[in-house]
Amino acid sequence: MTGGYTIEQPLNIDNLIPTYKHPVVQELGRLFEKAGKRLYLVGGTVRDALLGQFHEDLDFATDARPGEAVEIIKPWADNLWLVGVRFGTVGLSKGHLKIEITTLRSEVYRGKTRHPEVKFGTDIYYDLSRRDFTINAMALEFPKGQLIDPFNGQSDLVNRMIRTPLSPEQSFSDDPLRMMRAIRFVSTMGMHLSPEVEEAIIKYKGELARVSSERIRDEFSKILIGREPTKALRLLLSTSLSDKFVPELSKLKITQDPDFHHKDVLEHTLLVVERVERDLVLRLAALFHDVGKPDTKEIIEGKVTFYNHDTLGAYITRKRLRALKYPKTIVEDVAKLIYLHMRVYTYRMGWTDKAVRKYIRDTGDLRAKLNALIRADCTTKNPRKMRQSLRVLDELEERIIQLEEIEETAKIRPPIDGHEVMKYLGIGQGPLVGEALHLLLEAKLAGEIETKEEAFELIDRWAKEKGIKG
Repeated sequence: MTGGYTIEQPLNIDNLIPTYKHPVVQELGRLFEKAGKRLYLVGGTVRDALLGQFHEDLDFATDARPGEAVEIIKPWADNLWLVGVRFGTVGLSKGHLKIEITTLRSEVYRGKTRHPEVKFGTDIYYDLSRRDFTINAMALEFPKGQLIDPFNGQSDLVNRMIRTPLSPEQSFSDDPLRMMRAIRFVSTMGMHLSPEVEEAIIKYKGELARVSSERIRDEFSKILIGREPTKALRLLLSTSLSDKFVPELSKLKITQDPDFHHKDVLEHTLLVVERVERDLVLRLAALFHDVGKPDTKEIIEGKVTFYNHDTLGAYITRKRLRALKYPKTIVEDVAKLIYLHMRVYTYRMGWTDKAVRKYIRDTGDLRAKLNALIRADCTTKNPRKMRQSLRVLDELEERIIQLEEIEETAKIRPPIDGHEVMKYLGIGQGPLVGEALHLLLEAKLAGEIETKEEAFELIDRWAKEKGIKG
């Protein structure tokens, strides 16, 4: 559970009642009570219940050993998953609910490994002390319905404060990904880091190297699509944690020239991120859209320029997202948005219909996202400049609509295909066929041919120039 909401009102202990009193939860509690075992609702499930959020994924802890837990729930559960049983976790479904039950643990981290030595225990207080943050270190005991909150997690929820049950140094040394999780809660829940937590991140940021790229990527994605991404990104920068996985971010703080003023690229970037919707591809594109500027900055005729920063930015972005193991489709979509985000500003140089059609083909399904990025990228405080910049996009979109009314541009195909070309010219497969089809497609895009007859006439002329005998 990511807690994708902000805390807008004081907590009410009565908020726990709907979760505690749920028929399935009560049945489960009675099963463990009958077996003489303790059962606790724990972690984010309790945190979210206190906030009035009921989820269909519930986490429990028990003093029953994994084998004992399986025996208790096996006759009752609709489905059972034992993938994590060796680590003490049994998964099950009952009705619409998905439930995980984990044996109380006593974890010891030795050396630099992220994986602890797990020993099963019976002490709920010790189990809670090993959790990441105080807001996740609360438990609801069955059958009493008593809230166990040894580290003042309720108070920290009310005050929107991220603290750790043990010292943050111990917590982050045990699992360095918790540094990312702390900042994720800033973005998704509007939390604040305690001074001790922030200082520990600065001190232990190098430990993030022990964490896999995939786990870092997942936390980073949640940070970006949260409600307050800018606040979280500023923390990544101020603690220098971002340097460990997105070093391009701090490089956006381009030193201002005393004689040649230009807008702060980093501040502009953060504003663009804030202005686009909570879509991962869009937020990534907004974050990286100007990463090519530091290396393309030049002063030409007294003016600061960043020529080709879009092309370089797409290259840098593709490389970084691949390193973070993002899926290929996301990598390519984000890089494409960055590569194309400046093209619209050449429209008033005089685009032909052919150029507009090419733009439609190049942008494809990403055109709506590209338009959103372009609009968010216009951050000038000058109303006249704002209107002028956005008018270019409006004019292009109006023209696209007009062209699409004439034909379905995305489905444009030459009037004849490769087989017809080979048969007509009496040639086999090869580069010449591809060249002929490219010629036909360009002619179709330019509106020079519509029918098969016109296509064959064009092929005739081309073949004569090539010395191809039909």
